[in-house]
Amino acid sequence: MITYLGDKIDIRLAAFIGIVFAFAATCFLLQKFSGLLPTDQGREYAHDGKLSAGKPRGAGFIFVLVFLVAAVLFIGIEREMVIYLILVAAAMMTGFLDDCSKAPWGEYKKGLLDLIIAVMVAVTFLNFNSNAVDLMLFKTTVSVPPVVFGVLIVILVWVSVNVTNCSDGVDGLSGTLTIVTLLSIYVLDRMKGTDENYNYLILLFVICLLGYLWFNATPSKLMMGDAGSRAMGLFISIAVLKMGSPFLYVLLALVLILDGGLGLIKVSLLRFLKIKILTNVRTPLHDHVRKVWGWSNTQTVYRFAIIQIMIAVGVVYMVSLLA
Repeated sequence: MITYLGDKIDIRLAAFIGIVFAFAATCFLLQKFSGLLPTDQGREYAHDGKLSAGKPRGAGFIFVLVFLVAAVLFIGIEREMVIYLILVAAAMMTGFLDDCSKAPWGEYKKGLLDLIIAVMVAVTFLNFNSNAVDLMLFKTTVSVPPVVFGVLIVILVWVSVNVTNCSDGVDGLSGTLTIVTLLSIYVLDRMKGTDENYNYLILLFVICLLGYLWFNATPSKLMMGDAGSRAMGLFISIAVLKMGSPFLYVLLALVLILDGGLGLIKVSLLRFLKIKILTNVRTPLHDHVRKVWGWSNTQTVYRFAIIQIMIAVGVVYMVSLLA
């Protein structure tokens, strides 16, 4: 991390400057250059999807770039982190190219690119870390065979990228849920005493997201697009892996999983196995609660966030009892 005299006070000052820089740069660049972003065409089948037509999308390109610059400037990065940052940039770029495309990329093309990134995350993590998994809720550690662990990492990354992407359909929703999830991981990291650089990396990502939400709060002025949502999903998976307890992803990102994941399961079962499930439930769930239950956009964001915060507080409390 950048320091001025090398003592702890200056480290804290540098950390604060980094946070201010990340927020200010995100807000300034989004304000200045959002007009250069591609515009949304509106989603035909989403509830109120046509209301987004004409708004700039792909804002993830800007806030992810600010995050990457802030990480390089304010963190003492090493090889493993460099690889992760490159992969986050890759996820952002694949999403941004899709945002810019006149014809949306096919599901299989995007799925394959996600799979490649997921494999690279797995190889990187296993190369720099052990195959031990901390089961924090049971205060025990287990060793998972490297091959099995690698497959599980690929599944984790692919799921995280895609459920986060599918949750991006209401102003402020996916960004808010991502912040709740990442801050939950940050708190658990602090309790465990894990790598300080990765803790601070989480904060920088959260701050850049807050800068984006400044413009994305209902009624939004711009949208993150796949450039933001895919990078967010990838970063969540990396953060939970570096925490050492990847199975906690299920609880710490439960609302994202249910909101975005049920639709993936529903479509996959129907397409490949001709099995119909949840026939009376609109997916993603944020469309169901707005169309069927009559929730407003603001109610959807607040209530989904409240549910995730409640779960996160419960997890943190249970872990603290075992500390």
